[in-house]
Amino acid sequence: MSVFEHQTYKYQKIKMNSVFVIDDDERIRDSLKLVLEDDGFEVTTFESGEALISALEAHKPDIFILDLMLPKMTGFECAKLIRQKSNSPILMVSARSDTHDVVAGLEAGADDYITKPFAPKELTARMKAHLRRAKPVIEEQDELNFGALKIQVSQGLVYLNEKEIYLTKTEFKILTLMAQNPNKIISREDLLEKIWGYDWFGDTRLVDTHIRRLRAKIEEDTSVPKYISTSRGLGYKFIPS
Repeated sequence: MSVFEHQTYKYQKIKMNSVFVIDDDERIRDSLKLVLEDDGFEVTTFESGEALISALEAHKPDIFILDLMLPKMTGFECAKLIRQKSNSPILMVSARSDTHDVVAGLEAGADDYITKPFAPKELTARMKAHLRRAKPVIEEQDELNFGALKIQVSQGLVYLNEKEIYLTKTEFKILTLMAQNPNKIISREDLLEKIWGYDWFGDTRLVDTHIRRLRAKIEEDTSVPKYISTSRGLGYKFIPS
């Protein structure tokens, strides 16, 4: 059975980006490969997490599509290993949409998720949004300093107490956006639109999970955050030190 809803789309060619697709179902891999190649992607497919991780030694793609329900090495384990070697966006795919699986996948390092069955248009829209936002952002103010926390915007680097902190591209985008708007409450919906580029198919669980991961990396005590505060019912706010 195809993972796609029964719809027909015409695609416009876009600039070639490389994508690694992992799914243990050959029919799904073939369906994804046809759709993504038709939309201008360079596609490499894998049936196991072990094979994908091995391939990362020679080539790092621009984006990953990762099925969570895999034999042997699970999608969660695979995502964690990918994150040790690459900060390219990971879009996880699952037939289940319960909060536990979604949050666990995001905590493992994924940037986004999509539930089967899905329309090709939604999949490629999400991929293109992540790829646009993965490009380096050069702002007029290139370095942001907040006491122990320093952000080099064009370099994509973050330092805490003079030590470099590893952030995924999505985490870096969130931190930079908030730091460039200090003391301003930014709603979850605004973060979805500005970081992920989503409107009707956005899910605020993405925002909450990424904020939690970001806090774990930059806050000394996540129970009493110093930099990113929660405005209950409204969103999040960056507090300059």
